[in-house]
Amino acid sequence: MKYLLWALYAVLGLLGALVAAIILYFLFVFFCSLFIDKKKEYNKDSKFFRFLMQTSTGIGMRIMRIHYDLVDLDKIPEGKQMLFVCNHRSNFDPLISWRLLRKHYPSFISKEENFKIPFYGRYITRSCFMSIDRENPRNAMKTIERASKLLEENEVSIAVYPEGTRSKGCELLPFHNGVFKIAQKANVPVVVLTIQGTERVARNYPWKRTLVRLKCVGVIPADQVKGVKTSIVADQAREMMEKDLSDFPI
Repeated sequence: MKYLLWALYAVLGLLGALVAAIILYFLFVFFCSLFIDKKKEYNKDSKFFRFLMQTSTGIGMRIMRIHYDLVDLDKIPEGKQMLFVCNHRSNFDPLISWRLLRKHYPSFISKEENFKIPFYGRYITRSCFMSIDRENPRNAMKTIERASKLLEENEVSIAVYPEGTRSKGCELLPFHNGVFKIAQKANVPVVVLTIQGTERVARNYPWKRTLVRLKCVGVIPADQVKGVKTSIVADQAREMMEKDLSDFPI
């Protein structure tokens, strides 16, 4: 009996040490975030702050019991930056995607409210994420120009949700074709992704794990993107997404 108690104490001790280590790590991540100027526009990625963002997200995914299935990501071009486009179902989409696509250094174009999230808003600012003002075409074009320049300088990849907002019903919403100008101006390929399952994370936790599927459904080469209307590129990307989401639902 006493050996059983010793084993129980040892397990509880290990769990306690693990919880303490996680708490200390997140305190460290929070402390480091204080050195980021959230009002500054950064055009150079920080490997240090991106590493902290990625690792803390990975820990968060484990805590949230998020499992993932990666399909055909080997189709993503190596050795160059690109424009990622994907459907949008949940607020968890960018967090999960920047973790799973981390070797491509994706920086998302996102709504302004996300940059006000405690400490993570600072991290995404420092990792060259950018907001877009869709109500003001001139400001929106400034974001597109900045994103294109980051791609041209091979600083980061750019990721964007062409729907502009998450689809609560999981069906594809109309696309904002203008975002494809980023790939045209930078002369880079468009990598088309689909993500499924993220809409279940909040309602599954903590009782059930959630399986998320991220798939590369196709790549539109740079030479096919440049010199055509953005609506043509958008239609091609949308067709790829629709086919995959209807053929392989989870």
